[in-house]
Amino acid sequence: MTASDASGAPRARLREAAHTLLRAYPAFRPVTVPAMYGLLATNAFTARGLYLNLGYWKDARTIDEACEALAQLVAETAALGPDDDVVDVGFGFADQDMLWMERFAPRRITGLNVTPSQVRIARHRVRRRGMADRIELREASATDMPLPDASCDVVTAVECAFHFDTRERFFAEAFRVLRPGGRLVLADVIRNAPAADRFRRRLQDFNWTRFARTFRIPAANADRRDSYAAKLQAAGFVDMHVTSIRDDVFAGWHRALAQDPALLGRLPLAGRLPYRFLLRFDPNTVYGAFDYVLAAGRKPLRQSGLQLHA
Repeated sequence: MTASDASGAPRARLREAAHTLLRAYPAFRPVTVPAMYGLLATNAFTARGLYLNLGYWKDARTIDEACEALAQLVAETAALGPDDDVVDVGFGFADQDMLWMERFAPRRITGLNVTPSQVRIARHRVRRRGMADRIELREASATDMPLPDASCDVVTAVECAFHFDTRERFFAEAFRVLRPGGRLVLADVIRNAPAADRFRRRLQDFNWTRFARTFRIPAANADRRDSYAAKLQAAGFVDMHVTSIRDDVFAGWHRALAQDPALLGRLPLAGRLPYRFLLRFDPNTVYGAFDYVLAAGRKPLRQSGLQLHA
């Protein structure tokens, strides 16, 4: 075998994986974000509840544990507590909101979501749990919040901000509705750092472009960690951190799909068969275009025109 043959075989496998990954995306033409999530209906990833996130797998062993762990991580990063008024954008079916109310007992949670079917189902679930007096769910946009200035202590977004048109507008709105000292915390999908190998960089670009086109991700949201932090700072936040947790997200999700036939069976039909093939590849190949970050920032305190960093 020649040197070119030796390098060509892995590249052919990578190319094959890339094209298969594209087929794992929904097999319909790009639609609006509300319509896309409406098509999913209540086809959730978890056996219990209706979570739709990829999960945080540092200590989790099942998809149910991992999805709850991601919600827990966001709440702990936000230092959620009983004195907090929370705004949770893109709340899905409100699983994280009900978990936060049980475990952290914030004063109030206001959820904003642009998908009418999710809002309707989530309201019913919240009422059934006896939490409707503390969790209010609205059909509204994260980039145009129907909320007064300085009206909450925490803003959260779990695996949804990549859809927002745009993140910058969302950051500005979050800053506006937060009280001085308030916290913003997100679990978010962004672009991965460029690979050293030119072919892998081209593969990353190709996969991100197709992913963004299918899932209606605005071009302005093609952030990596440095631009993400810069946008938070430009919006006025301080004490920012944008930390990659991709190794505790994608690898665990990939492993769970391989080991849990029930989870694989809960995927939309368009993704089920392609993923069976993708499981032959390591997660760094399948998810090489993507980073997954835990991002946070704080609105500064202001007193007598002076900015105080508490």
